Amino acid sequence: MKSKDIISRQLARRISERLFQGKAIILLGPRQSGKTTLIQNVLEGTGEKYLMLNADEPDVRELLEGATSARLRTIIGDSRIVCIDEAQRIHNIGLTLKLLTDQIPEVQAIATGSSSLELGSSIAEPLTGRKFEFTLPSLAFAELANHHGLLEERRFLEHRMLYGSYPEVITTPGREEELVRLLADSYLFKDLLTLNGIKKPSLLDRIVKALALQLGSEVSLSEISRTAGADTHTVERYIDLLEKAFVIFRVPAYSRNVRNEIKKGRKIYFLDNGVRNAMIGNFLPLSSRTDTGALWENYLVVERRKMLMNNGINATAYFWRTTQQQEIDYIEEKEQSLLACEFKWNPNKTRSRFPATFLRAYPQAQTRSITPSNYDLFLTQADF
Repeated sequence: MKSKDIISRQLARRISERLFQGKAIILLGPRQSGKTTLIQNVLEGTGEKYLMLNADEPDVRELLEGATSARLRTIIGDSRIVCIDEAQRIHNIGLTLKLLTDQIPEVQAIATGSSSLELGSSIAEPLTGRKFEFTLPSLAFAELANHHGLLEERRFLEHRMLYGSYPEVITTPGREEELVRLLADSYLFKDLLTLNGIKKPSLLDRIVKALALQLGSEVSLSEISRTAGADTHTVERYIDLLEKAFVIFRVPAYSRNVRNEIKKGRKIYFLDNGVRNAMIGNFLPLSSRTDTGALWENYLVVERRKMLMNNGINATAYFWRTTQQQEIDYIEEKEQSLLACEFKWNPNKTRSRFPATFLRAYPQAQTRSITPSNYDLFLTQADF
């Protein structure tokens, strides 16, 4: 992309504000979410000399593995910032970043990684108290609306629900399905299959497809276990790996005041609608689908999550359900506030009615019905 075509990322400002504060900066996120482009734009904006090292390159890994502080000084030279891309590929990267931060404090260390399992586990202890950590998702609604204009981005709603929001998918019109399928293959067969414990690619594929078909519903591990032909312990372990590889995320049930609230239930969402659709091989238009409501729910929950993350807002997402099947699609708890949302793709068919049981138990909760007419507010305003 030419510079004028680069879509500005909301995290850029927050990362820039953390430079040269005596801590390493860690940027996590799925492959192809734009981590390298984001960091390069931030670094170019500093006016400082910087060094980019790609740990996918074997010679870079060899250079950095087990490096002493003296060796690191030689590698860095007179650069003021050093960024190690795909840092999870380097053995003991946490110790290397600790050396950089402690022994060469005048140099800003940055590391990116596409697996929170690999990079997160290797830096957790060595960098305790020594890091700022960010996660970059695929492009957020607010970023796209800022780039294209709100009206234009709203016109792309069905497109986003079908093909998702990865940068390459958005900037390469006409090849969306092909690129999303490649992304899904990269998720499952390039990253996940290199992780410990993934020994059966076909089982992983069956589990992901089973999760994709339960989208918008409370997940039943026993049902997935039967469908995939694996015990529930194995299914649980694969789900954990899928979450740490930025394919899915879990949302628990909300339970505080009502005796018959479901307490241990959970829903699972895909971090990108396009990847989910690729897993079941369905890119039919919304008018020809039976899962439009589930796609709408996934899109809204994911985009709301991106907005909160990009703005550094601490909030926890839940769904709510009772044993009598009273339910609310989305609950958000933030400090002392509670937001309850119903998602309606076609608000004329069913009017949003919040269960009296919930309203009596949580009278302080704000309630909202999110439809195609007001969803942009939900995805851009934290206090909507």
